[in-house]
Amino acid sequence: MIEVRDVVKSFDGLRVLDGVSLTVEDGEFLSIVGPSGAGKTTLLHIIGSLDAPDSGSVLYDGTDIVRMKEGRLAAFRNLNMGFVFQFHQLLPEFTVTENVALPAMIAGLSRSKAMSRAASLLGGMGLGGRLSHKPSQLSGGERQRAAVARALVNDPCVILADEPSGSLDSHNRDELYRLFFDLRASTGKTFIIVTHDESLATNSDRVIHMKDGRIVLPPAL
Repeated sequence: MIEVRDVVKSFDGLRVLDGVSLTVEDGEFLSIVGPSGAGKTTLLHIIGSLDAPDSGSVLYDGTDIVRMKEGRLAAFRNLNMGFVFQFHQLLPEFTVTENVALPAMIAGLSRSKAMSRAASLLGGMGLGGRLSHKPSQLSGGERQRAAVARALVNDPCVILADEPSGSLDSHNRDELYRLFFDLRASTGKTFIIVTHDESLATNSDRVIHMKDGRIVLPPAL
């Protein structure tokens, strides 16, 4: 279980998160929605330890990651959190298999075992014929599926995604969403997704609405 308690975050004097509290259950598929500037991405980054709050706590099964030292936090992040970004963030100089294997090698797995695990994940996502390709040789949908494989390579407990379909056409968007829900059904992982896409939000277990750095009630119909 993930617990966010009274998180505050400001940038250049502007309060982006204003005392946000949130609990996410194990295996939950949660979407975070709201207008631009609402604080959604900042909240996701703090939950994922990519940024630190000015005050407040973020607890994973009772352990407050905000108070971890950087070395321990980096190791915790690598093993427990998988990230999917809008623009995939694959390294152009490496093959797709190397990109997926990198977090596993950082975690201490041998190159051969990491590459084998990456190839298996990519094969399960229909990319078995693209293992030696560079990201520039893949379609947008293929690159994003590779990014999902990278997020899964260390078998994390939670997948965090920031507008993961923002750069995709409608077909690839639908394929990505189907992949997310299939993965949740088969693995029981927790998904926390920032999105503007109502179709994804509608099919989530729960939707959190944000405005002006706070969680608010959904707008009236």
